[in-house]
Amino acid sequence: MQQRVIISQDIEHDLAQAIAETEHDRVFVLTDDITQECCLPKVAVLFAKHNATIITIRHDDTNKTLATLADVWTALQRGGATRHSLLVNLGGGMVTDLGGFAAATFKRGINFINIPTTLLAMVDAAVGGKTGINFGGLKNEVGAFANARYVIVNTCFLDTLDTANLCSGYAEMLKHSLISNAQMWAKHVNFDILQPDLAELQRMVAASIAVKEHIVADDPHEHGIRKALNFGHTIGHALEEFSMQQPGGAVVSARLLPLARARTAPKNTLLHGYAVAFGLIGELYISARKAGFPTARLHQTARFIRENYGAVAFTCDDYPTMLNLMHHDKKNTSGTINFTLLHDIGDIRINQTATDEEIREALDFIREGY
Repeated sequence: MQQRVIISQDIEHDLAQAIAETEHDRVFVLTDDITQECCLPKVAVLFAKHNATIITIRHDDTNKTLATLADVWTALQRGGATRHSLLVNLGGGMVTDLGGFAAATFKRGINFINIPTTLLAMVDAAVGGKTGINFGGLKNEVGAFANARYVIVNTCFLDTLDTANLCSGYAEMLKHSLISNAQMWAKHVNFDILQPDLAELQRMVAASIAVKEHIVADDPHEHGIRKALNFGHTIGHALEEFSMQQPGGAVVSARLLPLARARTAPKNTLLHGYAVAFGLIGELYISARKAGFPTARLHQTARFIRENYGAVAFTCDDYPTMLNLMHHDKKNTSGTINFTLLHDIGDIRINQTATDEEIREALDFIREGY
């Protein structure tokens, strides 16, 4: 089943139509505690008309766990959900990932609709059919491919979002431009994400989603070109997981991260998009070293990230831990770390490898070389 993405101008009208066109005997809404407060009021009247059951989980990625998933299954069961019920996932990527997995597995699968409320979820998590939870200290270790019936994208929710979380989502948009075309990339590295024009940002969001939709349509289960969407994520996920493992002390010195942590992330952890941004720097470095990516574009992209995302704090003593995390990445085969690299913007090389020494050089470049 293909999902339909709606770039919405009227959230109540579009959501009402999507619900009407999706089989449902009961409607359930999954949200987190912050989204319930900030975003649910925008659509609460419509949900009340459907006598929807609201299921609320705790925010942030550390709660994207088997225990939280079981809580959602339990709430669906106690609420009388059947195979004909509908789950609406209203929230950021954690909610759409976990909610999609809950829907895909409850009663062997019920319909669900995603309403992403963060920029990151709009351009990444809510689109493309990937669902899952973190497990064993690794991100998205357990999950399934399952398409939402509808993904409704409306930037009205972005007025509830702080600047750090806008930057987090924007990193995925920058990735989409790097794997797509130079014109989009040039627009992205010249856009003022710290003081964004939201009308222009909505147009850019639509274009970014179109990049992902085109790739996913060609390769829904990630056997080939969909691996391009992992660009920046091999190193990025390792940085993110590393930050989640730290018991104390400042792991990050990234610009705006104190605000980001206060809003959606536990102390000392990198927001996903910040980790991806730094991962883009490292994997562009490997691309320049091994695939001929233009160094001028490497440095221009790295400069944009430095100016808007700051720096991430780790030392060479941390490299063995990060390399170990990369070796456990689910994209690997036979213990070899798998990368997507670029020869140039839009010129993609999937199923590439790098030695541990080359990865250490990339980590050096992230820390001090750009």
